[in-house]
Amino acid sequence: MATTALPPLRAHSLVRRVVLLAGAFIAVPLVLYITLRDVYSERQLLLLEGVREQGRLVATALTPLLQAEDVSALPKIAGELDRFGGPETRLKVLFRKSGDAGASSFYFVAAAPAVDTNQLDDERQTLLKQGILEKVAATCNDRVALADRYHAPDGSEELLTSITPVLSPTGCWAIVMSHPIESIIGSQLGRPYWARPEVQIAGAIYILLAALTFGVFLSIRRSVVRFRDLAQEIRVDGKDGATFAERNEVAELGGVAREFDRMIGRLRASARHLRQAAQDNAHAFKTPIAIMRQAIEPLRRLATTGDDRANRALQILESSVDRLDSLVAASRRMDETMAELVDPPRERVHLSALVGRIAAGYRPLIEGRRIALYADIEAGLTAQGGEELIETIVENILDNAVGFSPEGGRIDLALKRNGSRVILKVSDQGPGVPEGDLERIFERQYSQRPTEGAGADDHRWHSGLGLWIVRRNVEAMGGDVKALNAPKGGLILSVSLPVAR
Repeated sequence: MATTALPPLRAHSLVRRVVLLAGAFIAVPLVLYITLRDVYSERQLLLLEGVREQGRLVATALTPLLQAEDVSALPKIAGELDRFGGPETRLKVLFRKSGDAGASSFYFVAAAPAVDTNQLDDERQTLLKQGILEKVAATCNDRVALADRYHAPDGSEELLTSITPVLSPTGCWAIVMSHPIESIIGSQLGRPYWARPEVQIAGAIYILLAALTFGVFLSIRRSVVRFRDLAQEIRVDGKDGATFAERNEVAELGGVAREFDRMIGRLRASARHLRQAAQDNAHAFKTPIAIMRQAIEPLRRLATTGDDRANRALQILESSVDRLDSLVAASRRMDETMAELVDPPRERVHLSALVGRIAAGYRPLIEGRRIALYADIEAGLTAQGGEELIETIVENILDNAVGFSPEGGRIDLALKRNGSRVILKVSDQGPGVPEGDLERIFERQYSQRPTEGAGADDHRWHSGLGLWIVRRNVEAMGGDVKALNAPKGGLILSVSLPVAR
């Protein structure tokens, strides 16, 4: 069974346009995301620079106290921090004596908001475990790390935004500024661009818009596919009175359906005219041919037995009349075949019984030529098509096999089902066909019948239309036919037809 190939992506193909639209839906948001992400990154850098500048201002304000050699000024540090710290800005002052090294050498001096003295050691251990004190130690060597998350002992989460060192004769002071994650600065610096609510909302809206757009395209494609299936159903099933307009479910295709109905009506009318013209032409030619045959009889009685020229003329005349009769019959078959191509019948044909009857009718003719016919017909097979078309197919194939079979030869006829197809095979023991001509034997007026030997007597009555008609009839019913040479000599003709539904 032939497979349905996917249509090529032509310039006006709906699939091509969907592919282009999908590319646009992917490219546009990607470009916008990259652009806005870069803007967001620049905004974060500006905000971070502002926070760092704030930390430097605090450090500048505290520098006189931190560098004072009078230890009586140290208690004032907590009061000064309260001026700058608050719920959204948290400050911590840590100190490491000169000569000490490592993160564990730092200890708390003050914090704003104030930290309970009972929690100071826990706070220090937490800062040490999370590596914050390592960064504090690095600031004393002019290395600053920013925008780090920090989990406080009370379970809150902060964003470390700046560490500003202040060097004094006594050691290294570090002013650590942080912000709660839920604060404005923390929310701006503490999450990636894609995690922002407005970006996620915009992405969700975009995905919904894309889904709706592609849903519309898929709906259009499904409608077109349903319309195609409807056309195939009307063509294959051949239901009486079935029209596109009545069975179409897509309102937008109503006008197309009506035009298809008009086109089908014209095609069926053309098929009727072809059949009628074939019958009228055959009748018009048959009458003068019959009159010519009748006129030959008295001429034959009048001709003398010894007049060779008269007898030869009568033989030529009879042969020409027979030839003319054969051409009229062939012309009628061609016109009828063309009509079937335009409007092929779609009936349920009991193929096993039909082929059996045809094979039985051919046996007397075949046996008269001392040719054996072996038929292997699977019972109960049906096909979708027309009985007259199938009868013409089988008869023409058997005629071809008989015409090329030698005396004492054998013809094998097999009818089997293969899935959703019925396969008819006829093989003979004739000379076969050159490989390059296996397709040409289905062309019009192509014949390789012998001019002498077996089949030569009726060679002149064949016009090379038999297998051409076979292919046309088979294709009209949605089937296919092929020829191949048998391994041990002879020709095999294989016809595949759809099983009746």
